[in-house]
Amino acid sequence: MYKALIIDDEKPVRIAIQKLANWRKYRISHVYQVENGMDALHSMREVRPDIVFVDMHMPVLDGVGFLEQASKEFHNIVYIVISGYDDFSYAQSALRCGASEYLLKPVVADELNKALEKAVLTLDPDFKPGQEAPEDAITAEEVIELIHEAITTRYSDNIRISDFAEKYFFSREYLSKLYKSRYGLGIYEDLSRVRMERAKALLKDPAIRIQDIAARVGFPDNNYFSKAFRKFTGLTPSEYRKANL
Repeated sequence: MYKALIIDDEKPVRIAIQKLANWRKYRISHVYQVENGMDALHSMREVRPDIVFVDMHMPVLDGVGFLEQASKEFHNIVYIVISGYDDFSYAQSALRCGASEYLLKPVVADELNKALEKAVLTLDPDFKPGQEAPEDAITAEEVIELIHEAITTRYSDNIRISDFAEKYFFSREYLSKLYKSRYGLGIYEDLSRVRMERAKALLKDPAIRIQDIAARVGFPDNNYFSKAFRKFTGLTPSEYRKANL
């Protein structure tokens, strides 16, 4: 699921976007609203939206100024400009700052939803617009938290990204990218790290056979475990045990 932010100093425009967009179809679970670019920058730091609708003519900080600052500070966000100005210089400035679309007011439902679909496909190329998310769908951030919890507590299981991707309607690539951004490692890299750290602890107990340790940390194949452990530590399990007894 995604989050969207609407930035416009005209309340009727914000309401129109809120009502005309097919949020559920495009798996957008939260929609936030602010009146100007400066408030938007503060809100973005707090809610981390995926898609931002921005007006070009606003008080405090206009659309061009907002896009220039936001594009430097925030990455992997899709910006859709909705402006009352059919002005080439405005459109050029918006596109130069990374805007995905430049729509004119008044807001038209069909144009709005086409832009929204394009934005979601930019975020997730595997997204299928005709497939609606279930009512109890959760956000991508919540999914990677579930993956992290599974890695931490169920590292001996056969944890696969595809299982989470299929269950929660996100692509593997998107979840992998989001996980690495949050935790600093890829999903399988982190899983390997947790398994190897646990194996190192178990190897310090000479009463536990190495093949049993392999099974306890998710490696039914002892040879595969030995190769993975050596790649991680530079030592075979036997060498590591001998060095730490």
